[in-house]
Amino acid sequence: MSSDPGDSAQGTVGDVVDDVASSQPMGWAARLGLTARALVYLVIGFLGLSLASGNRAELDQKGALRELLERPFGTVLVLLCAIGFVGYALWRFAEAISGPVGDGGSRSARLKSAARGVVYTVLAVTAVTVLLGSRSSQGGQQRGLVATVLTWPGGMLIVLLVGVGVAAAGVGLVVEGWRRKFLKYLDHADMNESTRTLARWTGTVGSIARGLVVILIGVLLVLAALTGDKEDATGMDGALKSLRDLPFGNILLVLASLGLLIFGVYALVEARYRRVGVSGAEA
Repeated sequence: MSSDPGDSAQGTVGDVVDDVASSQPMGWAARLGLTARALVYLVIGFLGLSLASGNRAELDQKGALRELLERPFGTVLVLLCAIGFVGYALWRFAEAISGPVGDGGSRSARLKSAARGVVYTVLAVTAVTVLLGSRSSQGGQQRGLVATVLTWPGGMLIVLLVGVGVAAAGVGLVVEGWRRKFLKYLDHADMNESTRTLARWTGTVGSIARGLVVILIGVLLVLAALTGDKEDATGMDGALKSLRDLPFGNILLVLASLGLLIFGVYALVEARYRRVGVSGAEA
């Protein structure tokens, strides 16, 4: 029997995607994006510690990019972050098509890669707006979006479901950190024992800390849906700042900031040792 031409065409397209996703240029783009992600989390962590010390700070990705812009060679740094976020997004979209290395091409892993591709596409646009001089806050934009959605028919349910989804993603990050599932994405053959220890420790603590912050963001979105108050929906900036209103709030803010700093250190390790490619290209 002759083979189906449609199957042949699909196989050809899949092979091309695998080749591109596993190519050296895509590897460079992915690592630049991973490095940009690490830099942003390091800056957010430092800004959180600065806020705990009594200084004003915007504790989210846009705030971190603005902080970088004000430093020596800031324009170059933010431009590299924008390029890195584009590379990261393209890499994740390629994974969504062919499956990430280390996950065997599972459907859930592909969906996660697609979602991360969307997130980092938005971050790339955010970096460009910062370069162009945007002064609006990321938290303010999120409040405005939630306020708009709440006016739609069924808007409360939409925000509620998004909040639950964000909180669930945070739980997933906590579980990933606790079970050290992140280790399967690293190329251990190139790592010495001290680097492996650093990756295990920073990945565990950092992933759990990041997951807890994401859970808090989701909880605040759920509260915004239930109360109809857009002020509850303030993203990472509002979530971290809301810690100060709790008992021992400043200590909680310091711990969260240190956790994000530690995640930034792990993200630097991941940028160097991540197995970049797709499952279809695995030997």
